Amino acid sequence: MRHWFVLIAATLAVARPLPTAAQQAVDTGYAKSEAMIPMRDGVKLRVVILAPRAAAPLPILLQRTPYNANGAIGLARRAKELGLEGYIIVFGDIRGRFGSEGTFDMNRPPRAGSQGVDESTDAYDTIDWLVKNVPNNNGMVGTFGVSYPGWLTAVTGIGPHPALKAISPQAPMGDTWMGDDFFHQGAFRLSYGTEYTWSMESSSDASEDPSPSRYDLYEWYRSFPTLGALARTARADRWPSWHRFSEHPAYDSVWQARALPRYMGHATVPTLVVGGWWDQEDEYGPLAHYAALERTDTARLVHLVMGPWYHGQWHTPKGDSIGQVSFNGHETAREFREQVEAAVRAYETSNCDLVDALIGEINLARGCEATATFDRRAAKLNGFVRVS
Repeated sequence: MRHWFVLIAATLAVARPLPTAAQQAVDTGYAKSEAMIPMRDGVKLRVVILAPRAAAPLPILLQRTPYNANGAIGLARRAKELGLEGYIIVFGDIRGRFGSEGTFDMNRPPRAGSQGVDESTDAYDTIDWLVKNVPNNNGMVGTFGVSYPGWLTAVTGIGPHPALKAISPQAPMGDTWMGDDFFHQGAFRLSYGTEYTWSMESSSDASEDPSPSRYDLYEWYRSFPTLGALARTARADRWPSWHRFSEHPAYDSVWQARALPRYMGHATVPTLVVGGWWDQEDEYGPLAHYAALERTDTARLVHLVMGPWYHGQWHTPKGDSIGQVSFNGHETAREFREQVEAAVRAYETSNCDLVDALIGEINLARGCEATATFDRRAAKLNGFVRVS
């Protein structure tokens, strides 16, 4: 399963697959099925499973999402581009979203003690069912996601299932008061807080879109004399998150309970945190999450990649510019997938340092025949020669 971490970096009553969806072709290489997986409290969560038509047992790549598990289909169609061929792709709707039962709670805080349920227990129960019931899997699971799914990925590492072998939280919403999404250092982001919450909490399946009455949103927001007037027009009293915005403007226990760096400070599974320096939504989260994990990372399981990217840009085909600013031919998203993937493969299958492996892959990509090193471990890597 060591190479499993590479592909995460490159980018993450017993139910049975529903017969009406089983073996439905997504494209020539995959068969699609669905299942409703029971959680420990009896709530059932929907998953979409895309299995390559292959004879050998394969690892599972899991993403839990509030944005519709049908997103698995799009990922499967980009599997070759993203370096994800040869994996059983599974997307799962979290509680209260799309095809899953239960109640949605935005950025659900962790359970108190060993009782109750939260996103980490739902992830555990999902993984447990998948490795026991999905045909032709090899018992190994990796998980990844960007933004909200990035946070869901991170908490999968809390009391992780033994089958979980790699985690890649990408642009996770780490602390939505300190610096991610809704507040930036306590400054409320009115447009984002209103429109995102409107889209997420007005319906369970995104059937009600935000519907401002003016094309120019700036003028629309200015037309309301008070926050209460805006709330009445948008019927924001329906949204639990809106009540948190209006009733808890300070960094109190409500926001602290939802702050990932405050409740998750140790990693037991190899973890690659990814973020972008130009991410206007979640730049704070990757840095704060990595910093919290790194303090106790004596096993050197945790790594961080930050690039010149907007939100999730590392998943685009090229990543060769920000707006009108060109990166002078550097396709940074592709370079991230290809060079970091190769470096992590070398790191995970050897006793070398990840930085050495990354330097070597970058040098090879730039046309260097060899990289000289005094390090015996690095000298064993492809493209290195030892200087004695």
